[in-house]
Amino acid sequence: MRYGFAIDTQRCIGCHTCAVGCRMENNLPQGTWWNRILTDGGENMDTPAGVFPDITMSYVPVACQHCENPACVKVCPVGATYTDPETGVVRQDYDKCIGCRMCVAACPYTGVRSFNWEEPKYTIDFAIGSADVPAHQKHVVEKCTMCWHRLADGEEPACIRLCPERARFWGDLDDPNSEVAKVIASREYKQLLPEKGTKPSVYYLV
Repeated sequence: MRYGFAIDTQRCIGCHTCAVGCRMENNLPQGTWWNRILTDGGENMDTPAGVFPDITMSYVPVACQHCENPACVKVCPVGATYTDPETGVVRQDYDKCIGCRMCVAACPYTGVRSFNWEEPKYTIDFAIGSADVPAHQKHVVEKCTMCWHRLADGEEPACIRLCPERARFWGDLDDPNSEVAKVIASREYKQLLPEKGTKPSVYYLV
């Protein structure tokens, strides 16, 4: 199987629930976002392009694209970044990571990875989210794990469960009967930087 996402850009309202839910579920350190909601519009977040009344704006949630042909995996010298053979999820082994950031340099999707330069700091003094989330470490690269701890328990990623507009779909892209495969087959879509040859597993429905 090959897990992936479809995001309906017509239904996404830019509420950032998926981004905040990701932070909570994965107990992310201060200043770290694995999922960001970018604005396809003006120069700043949540601003339209154009001059009133001729304005346009839409939202583009961006996280690790869990590529079928990931550039990050190819350059990691220690195998800390790897593709799970059973699900196609691009994973990160914190204990193996040496902090070289080769994966960050190779990834064409700017900003989907973060690096812990210092010991992770948190807003509150106790862990939140799932108890199964690996502890965040100093001098390692982090990114969206597709909520691997939830997948291991047969659950869907937190961002899918929390989206109030049901703009996000997830499942096995190789199963034609899965919801995500059906919606991709029935709609026009785009992918980020397809010319890079990474074959991302995130489809943006237009």
